[in-house]
Amino acid sequence: MASLKDLKNRISSVQSTQKITKAMKMVAASKLRRAQEQAEAARPYSERMDRMMRSLTANLVSTDDAPSLMTGTGKDEVHLVIVATGERGLCGAFNSSIVRAARRRIYDLLHDKKTVKIACVGKKGREALKREFGDKITEFFDLSAVKRLAFEDAHPISDYVNEKFEAGEFDVCSIFYNRFISVMSQEVTEQQLVPLPPVEVSEDDASPHDASGAAYEFEPEEDEILAELLPRNLAVQVYRALLENGASEQGARMTAMDNATRNAGDMIDRLTIVYNRSRQAIITKELIEIISGAEAV
Repeated sequence: MASLKDLKNRISSVQSTQKITKAMKMVAASKLRRAQEQAEAARPYSERMDRMMRSLTANLVSTDDAPSLMTGTGKDEVHLVIVATGERGLCGAFNSSIVRAARRRIYDLLHDKKTVKIACVGKKGREALKREFGDKITEFFDLSAVKRLAFEDAHPISDYVNEKFEAGEFDVCSIFYNRFISVMSQEVTEQQLVPLPPVEVSEDDASPHDASGAAYEFEPEEDEILAELLPRNLAVQVYRALLENGASEQGARMTAMDNATRNAGDMIDRLTIVYNRSRQAIITKELIEIISGAEAV
């Protein structure tokens, strides 16, 4: 049985840990509001732009002069998998859930005899994947110095994808990230960036190419506009993934630190009960010894 001094030191240690987790929860809560506002503000634009580009893909996929960034290379042999995780831990299953989904997808591709290349965004993803796929990691993007995500922070990733695709180094590119739903819930999402997947059309859609019935006319020329829109759409989708990840990370960290604070409180209560019982037992034992000594006299 631990001594009173050991129990007291243990209680003091857990109390110090509780103060840290409580402070981290408050910091995460303050960062979450800003990150959530950014992610929710970017959704309408990115979703509409992605749908528009996919509608154009449905129109141009059969033409020979369609941009390859839109329609792909026509092959499905080399896959570039972008794994976007956080730079820090202490955020529950946020990082591990993304890595687990990406690892499952990579194993499926390897099982199908595909060539896989991995680009990691965030230290935690690289640390987890380099143990098994160290030889397949071709690029790493460090965002630890970024305090607040901006559209410019997505450019290095989108430029890398664009350059490697133009060089013919991959056929399909997908990104894994956590989509923010609420503080308690984040959804692991796999989004294909290259080539653009065709838009899903239902029987009730007003047009066979666009659910809104929109018809696109290009001015001045189709090639000039797509040459500008396609790289921009790629950067927008990457930026959205980073924003969703940022909000999800803060939400997961807030939840994890709240649970840690509660668990620390429960542990302090249990240790305090053990401490009081042990102290009472010692006091009772000393009283019995004093009474027994007095009776012996």
